[in-house]
Amino acid sequence: MREYDIVIIGGGILGVSISYFLSYLNPSADIMLIEREKGVAHHASGRNTGKVHAPYRYNPDKNRIFAKSSLLGYDMWERYARIKGLPFRDDGVIEVAVSDEQVHILERYQKWGLQNGLDESVMRMVDGTSLHRVEPNVQGVAALVCDRDASVNYRIFTKSLADDATSQGVKFLYKSQSNITVKDGYSVVSLGDEMQVRAKLLINAGGGEAVDIAHSMGIGQKYTDVHFRGEYWKAPGIYSTLTNKSVYSVPQNTQYPFLDPHWILRYDGTCEVGPNAAPVFAPYGYDVRENIPYILPKIREMLESGAYRILLDEQFRDLIINEAWSSISKNAMIDRVKRFIPTLDARLFKSRGTAGIRSNVIDENGRFVSGPIILYDNGSVHILNYNSPGATGALPFAAYVIDNINKQGIHRNTRQDATCGLWKFSDVMI
Repeated sequence: MREYDIVIIGGGILGVSISYFLSYLNPSADIMLIEREKGVAHHASGRNTGKVHAPYRYNPDKNRIFAKSSLLGYDMWERYARIKGLPFRDDGVIEVAVSDEQVHILERYQKWGLQNGLDESVMRMVDGTSLHRVEPNVQGVAALVCDRDASVNYRIFTKSLADDATSQGVKFLYKSQSNITVKDGYSVVSLGDEMQVRAKLLINAGGGEAVDIAHSMGIGQKYTDVHFRGEYWKAPGIYSTLTNKSVYSVPQNTQYPFLDPHWILRYDGTCEVGPNAAPVFAPYGYDVRENIPYILPKIREMLESGAYRILLDEQFRDLIINEAWSSISKNAMIDRVKRFIPTLDARLFKSRGTAGIRSNVIDENGRFVSGPIILYDNGSVHILNYNSPGATGALPFAAYVIDNINKQGIHRNTRQDATCGLWKFSDVMI
């Protein structure tokens, strides 16, 4: 059995960001990151819209951590991309209200954006006439135009961070399914073939499997997670110059953690429509075959945890039906974007983009948890609900997690205020 000071489960962008900072803060520590796939960012971190989001959708009173992560994340990724020579397309975003009833939501977003650190030089409200002048192919009664939003490739970013962490001494172990138990106060990770790793500190950043990992250690039993597959349709080349910015519409169901499909500009100049939120049973349920083994266990888990209560909400059931239909019907997906870009022709969309899975935590009352969940138990830390702003805020949120671990006394960094590559640690803490 090999003993490590720190073992991180999960090679997504958050787990890799945590390993990156810890390698600088603890230069003499033995640190290992374990990932089930053959490389980093194989799932949600590399299968997303690729946007570096502006923090105008986050209530500063309820989601301060996410808002701050998003604000800091933009500057950090922009600098990282510039120094490393990685693509960073600073193209901006437009949030459109397609009805008069939605304008007050844009006004709320503008207020939140200003409270979260944006200013009027990068974010402004326009009416429908002004919107048409800015984007002739986009229609709506009003819009929030934000210049501080960018397009990147997060898989490339994560791979670069992993290379940086490796150069600092972090060991990455790929293609390793792990089973975790607790023995004598240590987390013991069994990796098959009689290989075991003992961790003084275990950090569960397992993304879609994080809740399952916590449950296997007897932690977070009142929570469960539900999974949604976000799907995309690739736009034909004739639409590559249709808009100057990505275009979102105000969500029709703002109380649920879903956004209606967008018009997405990618970092490489291509365009896509998506994502929707089709319900699936598996954390990596990209097709029917992968979902089948998880159907009964997930239903049982929801019944036992109380999460099934979400299904008693008629509005949620209607939402799920609509999302499932958008997965089946290309026209249904494209039509949702045609509400604000009416010139789109669904017949010209011939191929799907790369789907990703988003996992959302539900509490014992059957309600979606909006903020981050970080659970501490002796020598382990479990990050169960880190979604939006996702990859945008991964670097500052990783620093936030590490700072809290230090404050909890679970692990003391040997160089708490070190310079971590491009950033001084104290400058990026939330």
